[in-house]
Amino acid sequence: MKWLQFFTPVASISWDEANQLVADSPAGEVVFLDVRQPQEYAAGHLPGAKLLPLGDLDSRLGELALDKPIVIY
Repeated sequence: MKWLQFFTPVASISWDEANQLVADSPAGEVVFLDVRQPQEYAAGHLPGAKLLPLGDLDSRLGELALDKPIVIY
């Protein structure tokens, strides 16, 4: 999968660290990217999270603002 190159190296962070990243950033600056399936997203997701299923990531990378921090879950 060639999309992996955009996320290498990848750092893992805890939810506490993600919350701190949001607190330390201007409003709307941090993107929460939900890579689950649409039915999982519909069952519940973080407010404002963008749905981009993992299987579609390669063809839809252009939809992401790569200049902003992206928290993938």
